[in-house]
Order: sequence, then C-alpha cells, then structure tokens
Amino acid sequence: MSLPPSRNFTSALNMKTKSILYILGALLFSLGITMLFPIVWSIFYQDGDVFALLESCGLTCATGATLYLLFRPHPDDDRNLSHRDGFIIVALGWILTSLFGALPFIFSGVLPNFTDAFFESMSGFTTTGATVLSGLDHLPRGILFWRSFTQWLGGLGIIILSIAVMPLLGIGGMQLYKSELASRQDKLMPRAIETARTLWIVYIILSMIQFIMLLSGGMDSYNALCHTFSTMSTGGFSTSDASVGQFHSAYIDAVITFFMFVAGVNFALHYSLFTGNITSVFRNSEFRFYLGIILICILVITFNLRFSLMNGLSDSLRYASFQTVSIMTGTGFVTADYDTWPVLSKAMLLILMFFGGSAGATTGGIKCLRIMLVFKHVYVEFFRLIHPHAVKSIRLGTRIVYPETMSSIWGFLILYLGLTVAAFLALTAMGLDLMTAFSAVVATIGNVGPGFGAVGPSQIYDHIPEVGKWVLSFCMLAGRLEIYTLMVLITVQFWKK
Repeated sequence: MSLPPSRNFTSALNMKTKSILYILGALLFSLGITMLFPIVWSIFYQDGDVFALLESCGLTCATGATLYLLFRPHPDDDRNLSHRDGFIIVALGWILTSLFGALPFIFSGVLPNFTDAFFESMSGFTTTGATVLSGLDHLPRGILFWRSFTQWLGGLGIIILSIAVMPLLGIGGMQLYKSELASRQDKLMPRAIETARTLWIVYIILSMIQFIMLLSGGMDSYNALCHTFSTMSTGGFSTSDASVGQFHSAYIDAVITFFMFVAGVNFALHYSLFTGNITSVFRNSEFRFYLGIILICILVITFNLRFSLMNGLSDSLRYASFQTVSIMTGTGFVTADYDTWPVLSKAMLLILMFFGGSAGATTGGIKCLRIMLVFKHVYVEFFRLIHPHAVKSIRLGTRIVYPETMSSIWGFLILYLGLTVAAFLALTAMGLDLMTAFSAVVATIGNVGPGFGAVGPSQIYDHIPEVGKWVLSFCMLAGRLEIYTLMVLITVQFWKK
C-alpha cells in the first residue's frame, strides 16, 4: 500500500535532513581534528592554553562524531541532494565552523565574550582579517596559531567552494566559466572531487614555497607558518599588532606582496601554470585586467606618496605596492598606517576594497571578472548609441557572453551594493561616524579587514557595539558566500515545497 503524498513528502524531508546533518557532522569532526595542530605550538611555547585547545578539540569532535554516527544514512537510502540542500549545507557549514572555531578563544579566556569570539572566528574562516584583539605580541602562541590556521582552512574551503561546489549550485564567480564562457580546458577536472583534490595540491605547494621563502628571509618557523597561512588565504591575521610591519624587512614585504598577488589569481590558472600551459595564463582576459588594475594603482599611489608624504621613490614604491596588493586581494596586511596617506591614495584604496581579485581565488569583493564584464557591457551600450543598427556582442576572450549571464552579474551587483547600504545605515544608527561605518561595511563584505577611521589599519573593531558586530559578521559571511548563497535562505520561496 502506497503512502499518502503528504507522508511521502515528510519521509523524503526527513531523509534530506539526516543527510545534511550527516555531512555537517563530518565537517565538524574534521574541524576538531585540525585543532590538534595549535596544541603542538602551545606545548612548545608553554603558554598555558593547552587545556583550552584540548577542550575545544574534544567538544567539536564529539559533536561532529555524534551527528555523523546518529544520522549516517543506510546504504539503501537515497543520498541525492538537491541544489536547495546544497545552499543549506554551505551556509550552515560556514556558520557551525565559525561557532565551534570560537571555542578556543572562549575557553582560553582570550575573548570570554561570545559575540567577540564568534566575530573573530567568523573573520578568520571567511578570511576577512577584521579583529577585536589587541596586544597580540603577548597572547598565547597556540591561540594565535589557531587564529591564522582558521584563515588557511577557510581559504582552502573558498577555493573548493567557488570552483567545485558553487557551479553545481548555479551560483558564484566560477559559474561564469561554465557552459558558454568556458572551454573544456577551463574545467580542470570532470568531477568535483577530482577538482578539489587537484586544488588542494596546488594550494599546499604554493604555501610550502612561501613558507620556505619566509624562512630564508630570517623569519622563525612559527611566524613563517602563521603569515603563510594568512597570505595564501588572503586573510591578513598577523602575530603582532604591527602586522607585517613588525619585521622591518623589504625582502619579507616583497615575498608577501608576491604571494598575496598569487593568491588573488584564479587557482585554475595556477593549475595550468604547473602543468606547463604558461600561455593560457596571459591569454586569460581576467588575469590581464587584474594585473593591469594593480599596476596602474601602484603607479599612481607611488607618485602620490613620493610628492606628498615620502622623500624616497623606493620607499614610496615599496609601501604603495604592498598596500595596493593587500587591499585589492582583501588580505588586509599592513606595513604602514595608510589612513594618514594623501586623500587620493586613500580614495584609491577604498575603491579597491570593492574590486577583489579573480574568480576562483581566495579573495573577496565583487571580483575582477564581474567588474570587467560590466565595463564591457557599458562600452557595448555606448557603441549601440553611436551605431544603432550595428550588432555588437559582449565577449570574454573569444566567447560571447549571453544576456542571461549579464543579468546575473547585475543582480549580484544590486544585492552587493544594497547590502552595503543597508549595513552602513544600520551602523550609523548605532552612532558610528560616516567614514568608520562605511569603511567597516565595505571592508567586511569585501573580506578585507581593516578600513578607515576608527577601524583603520592601526585600530581594531572592539569598540563596535555588539549588535554592530553581528551585522558585520553577517556581512563577512554574505561576502564570502557570494551573497546569493546566504540571501536565498531568507526568501519565502526557498522554504516552500
């Protein structure tokens, strides 16, 4: 006897829920295992945070294992998850990761306030780099290592999400490379799991190279690891209040600048480079756009600093290069207080916070691919006004970009800017000044970290009201998940049958 339709639907819903909880349990258990790594440094430095990390590890692993075992599907169960389930897993996965990632801060007493601990953890896993912590030079080394490690884990997750998962959901920057915009070579691997494995290898190899180069510059292994984690993930957490400026080394500045730039490049291009297909990198129009914007901004800011603030051209170039790449890629490292720079330089850095790096990279922001296609669209509209009978198409390389793709880009921009305005108004209602409120929102939704004013490079976010920290945490997550993934969950249509 067949079940009534309503009961069939209830059974299917329960099965989907169990599958989602099973996957989230596996994620949490894996997160708990990674907490063992900072314990090694905690024991080495004997900073007294071993038990806090062990408690965090135990609780996270226990919760993950419980969900995994309790909701483990039967071999005969239907394990096919829909796009809707994918949205839920991605959003809840990031939220739960940030929630349990906050435990070391709470148990150690470094951030006993739950809001602050969650804000710091969310900032880490979303690779934002906004912080409420000060006095970093005197904090337990194990906690600081965990703080940087969350960014490396988040950066790895972002790459997999943007290249292997989001295209399957029909969203994200890499969706633009799907179907009409992508050649078969751009797809890397035919299956998501093979793509993920390949990108893990690329990410780890690049991290190892940077680690070795930082060691060669005189960094100790602890700082080299922490700054490698924060660089390759474009996160920006450092082990000192002075950030990278603590090392006073032109060599270290140059190495980190280079790898920030590398981390802002589409990781599919890194794969092509490693396999010997060098020409594909320079044929890529997004890479040329990304490189061109960075070079132009470095040039303008260098001369602006040289003739307005600094005496030497070499120092102007050094600080302009570092800060331009750091802000555009959303890393957020600092070597100078750019809030004291000339207005032109500050304005350019503020604009770069919107840009971000390439699609399929660890950066936040709107992404160069979208901005480039918007510029192309504007040019085509001007062309049509001058030549009303001409047929002119928007192209990405040799391929035509269809109107449906441009519609999705414009929709993303409207959501991105709309959320920015809404969050900005919310912060101003809490009493923050205009520059602080605006730059805080832009820096968090773009996953940059430091902004201007009271959240500038020499300031932290601890003075933001608690409600404001939750607003900014939402901005970090929304920006990290490409807006759509999070915003779709608050629509009525998503939860309808």
